[in-house]
Amino acid sequence: MSNRSADQPFVMKFLIIRFSSIGDIVLMTPVFRCLKKQVPGAEIHFVTKASFRPVTAANPYIDKFHYYDEDLDLLIDALRAEQYDYIIDLHKNFRSLRIRRALGKKTYAVRKLTFQKFILTRLKINIMPRVHITQRSLDTLRHFGVKNDGRGLDYFIPGEERIRTEDLPTSHLSGYIAIVIGANHATKKMPVYKLRELCARLDYPLVLLGGSAEAAEGAAIASLDPIRIYNACGKFQLNESADIVRRARVVISHDTGLQYIACAFNRPVVAVWGSTSPALDVEPYYGVPAPGTPPPYRNVYMHLWCQPCSKYGNKKCPLGHFNCMNQLPVEKIAEAAMELLKSQ
Repeated sequence: MSNRSADQPFVMKFLIIRFSSIGDIVLMTPVFRCLKKQVPGAEIHFVTKASFRPVTAANPYIDKFHYYDEDLDLLIDALRAEQYDYIIDLHKNFRSLRIRRALGKKTYAVRKLTFQKFILTRLKINIMPRVHITQRSLDTLRHFGVKNDGRGLDYFIPGEERIRTEDLPTSHLSGYIAIVIGANHATKKMPVYKLRELCARLDYPLVLLGGSAEAAEGAAIASLDPIRIYNACGKFQLNESADIVRRARVVISHDTGLQYIACAFNRPVVAVWGSTSPALDVEPYYGVPAPGTPPPYRNVYMHLWCQPCSKYGNKKCPLGHFNCMNQLPVEKIAEAAMELLKSQ
């Protein structure tokens, strides 16, 4: 029950916690939508890191934002004043536990499956429940009668943060494939020589996406054909890159945030996996498909005995060979991309 007085409109205040990262936040966006639309009087507040403000700032299902910027005590003081009814903990780490204990409110937390992931990545025994992380996030709302509406992920780009027509080469305005070459961890990324080989196989306009850290790599790849391959790495902010993904015919991506943003815009995705894998229940997500509908994505990875070796990624291959990427058949990636392109 709400703790508001009788003369106030019925409001049930929820605090949802997810500090990072881009992909993880996008994967939980159905929680905001389903809670807001299915629970009358739901007022939703969201806590995340200040650096991830652009990911949800335009989300219409969130009523108020609270940002963590290295001062947890200050954040907790602000949250205490809100008098929440419930906490939905979708991060379940030390910081979120401190918030929960400080506020002392009834909490529903995501099944993080730490033990199952450890067994998978270390002992290579798969006891994962085969329940996607998005569904597990929605399962935290069962007590309130909230169900998966099947509509998939959300991503909202403010109008002023969309790209202009002149931001893309004229040669790409009729359509292009976006290739996300970046990732937070090195073992999630294809080496430059593999990306060059992939681009050589794709006879179609290409846009390379990544941060400033990938700008030099993007330049080395684009040098194959500077007209057909546009290096956008480091040239755009997050939401501008998200808009480039939104406009793409097909998106090829490592296991990183823009892959899931592509899913939110219902763009066909070729997901390329290295040290992580779909076995971690984090593959591309488009909601509940209609019966008989083919999936709008393809997973490409080596199925090696050592995959996945990490639930997040590593700085380098633990075994030293990096076969999950060095032996990856890029022709399969190219074939999958062209197949998805032709199916539109």
